Amino acid sequence: MKRFNYRGRGAQGTILRGQVEALTQSAATDQLLRQGIIPLEIKLATHHRPSLTLDGLWQRPLPIEVMVIFCRQLYSLTKAGVPLLRAFKGLEQSASHLLLRSTLAEVTTELTNGHSLSAAMQQHPRVFSDLFVSMIHVGENTGRLDQTLLQLANYYQQEMDTRRQIKSAIRYPMFVMIAIGLAMIVLNTQVIPQFAGMFARFGVDLPWPTQVLISTSNLFVYYWPLMVIGIGAMWVGVRLWRNTPQGQQRWDLWRLKIPIIGSIINRALMARFSRTFALMIRAGVPLNQALKMAAEALDNRFLEQRLLDMKLGIESGSSIATTAANTDIFTPLVLQMIAVGEETGQIDELLLEAADFYDREVDYDLATLTARIEPLLLVVVSAMVLLLALGIFLPMWGMLDVANAG
Repeated sequence: MKRFNYRGRGAQGTILRGQVEALTQSAATDQLLRQGIIPLEIKLATHHRPSLTLDGLWQRPLPIEVMVIFCRQLYSLTKAGVPLLRAFKGLEQSASHLLLRSTLAEVTTELTNGHSLSAAMQQHPRVFSDLFVSMIHVGENTGRLDQTLLQLANYYQQEMDTRRQIKSAIRYPMFVMIAIGLAMIVLNTQVIPQFAGMFARFGVDLPWPTQVLISTSNLFVYYWPLMVIGIGAMWVGVRLWRNTPQGQQRWDLWRLKIPIIGSIINRALMARFSRTFALMIRAGVPLNQALKMAAEALDNRFLEQRLLDMKLGIESGSSIATTAANTDIFTPLVLQMIAVGEETGQIDELLLEAADFYDREVDYDLATLTARIEPLLLVVVSAMVLLLALGIFLPMWGMLDVANAG
């Protein structure tokens, strides 16, 4: 839900000003007309960001596990018929996360002042996303707030399980890469300089592997401040470039093209989109608005732009199946499910099937990810050991030959 500031003319011809809550500007216009107000000007209300404080700097983002527990607790309370104000006061007292506790206290204050639950939650985008607020708004208007909270709890539970699987799958490769990095630092700063001094005293001709090792070691020993500055400058430059629209879209496209991992990320994001889109359609959100918000929930500008193009195609009169095929991001099986769902009017059911299909593929890929990455890690470690062995032993054999000749 969004808030719009309006200026209009009432039934007596007087100028009225105020705020109205609606999904779109056209919906706000219709709402004002139903109230007997002729809108003269409607603008999206701007929200002032909270000032930067030390507490805000040190405050960690709200974990998804906390959102799962919150949704399930609020679902149980609303299903039992507990009034919202009383439910939020109880959840505020039992909340262990500081950010959630303070947010619930402010939401309770908003509810006391007469605001709707979705309007109160909309003031806290750090905790409640646009998807969450829109679902709550639909649940309020349809009288199915408890079912909406259960759907949100299941959605966040699925997200949490997927994230845990990804972390578990990449833990071993990350540990190996960190160990390789530490070994490189120790070799270049402690071991190779000792051999370089010995080779210099004997004055033997150094083969190219040894020259590479010595040059790398000198870079680590004598130019490490420049390396640190260069890496820091590169990191800042990449972050600034990623903050641009073109940079963010290009970066997200590269993420999807990473060997082995990119396809897994792509399918995981498409599973999230399918489940989110189906969830919002089932809740009664308009199709174009549901598509837009599901695309924004992906946190990937490249896929988001493709899905927004799909939204424009639907608004221009094309079918969902046709516009989905033009995006080139769905598999043929999912396109078939979308086409059948559009014909039968059960697109939400079949989108959930598509999400389950993607989830099964992601689960299999994550289960075999370590086995697929191990050969690459073995090649990297073998190349390092071979270079190190040749760089150290070849000059020593030359020194041995000189000593035997003498």
